[in-house]
Formats: sequence, structure tokens, C-alpha cells
Amino acid sequence: MCRPILLAAALLGLLPSTLAPQTPPPAATEAARPFVVEVEGSGRPMILIPGLLSSGEVWEGAVAHFRGRYRTHTLTLAGFAGVPPIADEPFLLAERDAIVRYIREQKLERPVLVGHSLGAFLAFWVAAAAPELVGPVVAVDGVPYLATLGDSTLTPERMRPRAEMGRAMYATLTPEQVAMQTRMALQGQVKDSLHRERGVRWGRASDPATVGRAVAEMLTTNLRGAVAAIRTPVLLVASGDGLDEARRAATLGRYRAQVARVPDARVVVAANARHFVMLDDPAFLFDAMDRFLAGR
Repeated sequence: MCRPILLAAALLGLLPSTLAPQTPPPAATEAARPFVVEVEGSGRPMILIPGLLSSGEVWEGAVAHFRGRYRTHTLTLAGFAGVPPIADEPFLLAERDAIVRYIREQKLERPVLVGHSLGAFLAFWVAAAAPELVGPVVAVDGVPYLATLGDSTLTPERMRPRAEMGRAMYATLTPEQVAMQTRMALQGQVKDSLHRERGVRWGRASDPATVGRAVAEMLTTNLRGAVAAIRTPVLLVASGDGLDEARRAATLGRYRAQVARVPDARVVVAANARHFVMLDDPAFLFDAMDRFLAGR
């Protein structure tokens, strides 16, 4: 099975199928803002967006690597890793618009957008919605429409029933059940067991309903046409751990198809990394980013 299919299956695998429904938890209090931000360093602004269930701590290595050259703004999205959830619908559209507002309010001059997985999806969406505001985009194993990595014929309409089923089921789960789902998913997404356990802790501290909303919205939002509006260069880093030459070529083809409408896009494969490239092979990722960002 090729890596893109594994990636799509991993996220689709977060849709519960065998866990028994539980009594829904009390409604959460709406957060004052849709994400929290940690700002460090000096230099050109860089916004770091983590993926599903992840804390901004997943970007610690990037913050350390770019300190002194970039002023990093590391987000943790609402409802994930202990950040209070929000009631705004659609959830991902609210996060997109909030990031655009943050860029304007903070007067960030063409920040570099870096996102992982769901965070990469948001980076694409921000860059397409407000192309005049952003600089280069780095997408780490995240694409404009995840569902088609595994099956190019899938559409938001075809995915909607399964997405809505997952959204409804997640709203009934306990934090411990979310942690169980996260542990199963991370087995194939990151090599180091210590990193996996951190991810499980983030999952346990996440709001189950928000997780379901985010997955459902990703599966029913296709940005492959919208990314044609992006005006800045894009680097898409695909995971490729364990792929032979033929499957690596297939992976490149699938990821290139995702950004085919981006005017200036480059795709590279991290041959020794699974989905969390920044944790499995930070040297490869940061070298690729350094080369990509030089002079941009």
C-alpha cells in the first residue's frame, strides 16, 4: 500500500466504527479566541500551524531551528490539546478567517505559512483566500483535499455521509476514547514511541466534538481548485518512509496532482519519515525549508 493511501487511511481511521456511543459530555464554554499563540525569536514572521489533535509543541524543533532568523508565531487550534473549543460553524472556516485577521491585526508582513496535515490544509486555504497577505507556504504532509490521495474519484458529495456519521459519533466519545483512537492512528504516523505518547496526551486533552467537526469538514472541503489563487511559492513535503522507487514515484505523482493548479509549487519526499516529518526526520525537513526559503 503506498504512503498517500496510508495517510488518507490514517485520518479516515479516526472515524470511529467499533466504539460504543457514550453519553454526550456537557457543552463546552466558547473560547474567547479560536487559537492560542506562542511568539518567539526575531526576524521575518513565520506562522506554524499544527495538525489534528496536535499542540503547537509539535513545532518545537522548527522554532529552535529558525530562532534568530524568523519570529515564529506558533498556534494551537481551538479544541485541540487543551485549548478550549469554539462553537463557530464551520470550524475550519472560522480558523482560516481568524488566521487572516491575526495577520492583519499583528501587521505581519507577508509571513511564511507552515502547516502540518490539517494545519497544511489551513495554510493552503489562508494563502488562497488572502494571497496578498502571505509569503511562501510550506505544507508538511498535508494537501488541498486529503480524500483524493487514496482515491482520485472521491468528491465532497460522496464523502459527506461518512463525514457526518463521524462527526456525530465523535460528539459522543469520552476523552479517553479519543486518546485510544489517537494511539491507534499514531502507530503508523510517527516512529518514536515518546512522540506517540505525547500525541496521545494531546488527544486526551482535545475536545471530541471538535475533532469530529474538523475531520468531517476536511473530508467535505476540496481546495484543489481554490489554490490556483495562491501567488507565492509552495513547498509540499510528502512522507515516504519505506517506499521503494516505484511507490515513491507514485507518491510524487499523487502529491503533485494536489498542487497542480498552484502557479509555483515544488514537491519533495521525505524518504525516512512518516506523517510527522518534523519529528521523524527534522534534518531533512529543515534543510528542505532552508533551501526553499533562501532568497524568497
